[in-house]
Amino acid sequence: MPFTDLPLDRLRQHTTADAEPADLDARWDATLAEARSHDLDLRRERVDARLPLVDVEDITYAGFGGDPIRAWYLRPAGAKGDLPIVVEYNGYGGGRGLPLERLLWPSAGYATLFMDTRGQGSGWGSGGHTPDRSGGADAAGPAHPGFMTRGILDFDTYYYRRLYTDAVRLLDVVPHLEGVDASKVVVAGGSQGGGLAIAAASLGGGVAAAIPEVPFLSDIRRGVDVADKDPYQEIARYLAVHHDHVEAAFRTLSYIDGAHLAKRATAPALFSAGLRDAVVPPSTVFAAANAWGGDASVEVYPYNGHEGGAAHHKSKQVAFLRDVLG
Repeated sequence: MPFTDLPLDRLRQHTTADAEPADLDARWDATLAEARSHDLDLRRERVDARLPLVDVEDITYAGFGGDPIRAWYLRPAGAKGDLPIVVEYNGYGGGRGLPLERLLWPSAGYATLFMDTRGQGSGWGSGGHTPDRSGGADAAGPAHPGFMTRGILDFDTYYYRRLYTDAVRLLDVVPHLEGVDASKVVVAGGSQGGGLAIAAASLGGGVAAAIPEVPFLSDIRRGVDVADKDPYQEIARYLAVHHDHVEAAFRTLSYIDGAHLAKRATAPALFSAGLRDAVVPPSTVFAAANAWGGDASVEVYPYNGHEGGAAHHKSKQVAFLRDVLG
């Protein structure tokens, strides 16, 4: 994939051209207040994952609409004292998978929560376990196959309103876990997971650091115009059929756009971008990073696509968290 986006000097200055909805805060405040009106209903079950160096629990908690959401909780076996915790979200189409796939952060000395993604988990990886119970008939109205256009004509019915709420509610679980330092919470994820990390840091607050990798779901209208691959192209194909839905669809998307939400985040952040990324154009990553309300930097991988820096970037995340958290 050749370079198709802005040159690096312009990326470092890029901001979204789309206006933020005037009622963004009010609608998210109401959404999260409704979600928190449900008891957290936290359930924990110890799991024998055949990993003698890691303690594993199967977590269930109440997300959007009080729906039960699954997660893994992992902690280094025998670790003393309260540990920082990495709250991690998954990429598009994936589920929480198996505990043995989530060993990086326990290996680095952190506890970790890894959220299952409602309604997803059958596109790749080792599967998910959380249905989208509040989705109804694909959340009111016709939709293109995938998740991007489910209920897209209204914020109240949109799929990502539910998913972002689940992500924030997972932060509400942290103070209820033994062996965790709730003052040292990190949000993390790649692609869709990076977008969820931005949402959680922006809407949930109380995080000490954020490490979104090649984050999806920022500067969305530009993503639809520039990206060469799905998931953004799901929206383009939907609008190619529903010509009269363009403004309504992009208005809904503006409420979940990380380039708008990011200004509400205050924790230090390390982003990553692949300059040959055909899935998440680097300009959309920089739109969120440049809007970030706290200190933010972007690690740039000029010759990489959507994999970003892969394992090389993981090592930089470990170093970043060591510096930020002590």
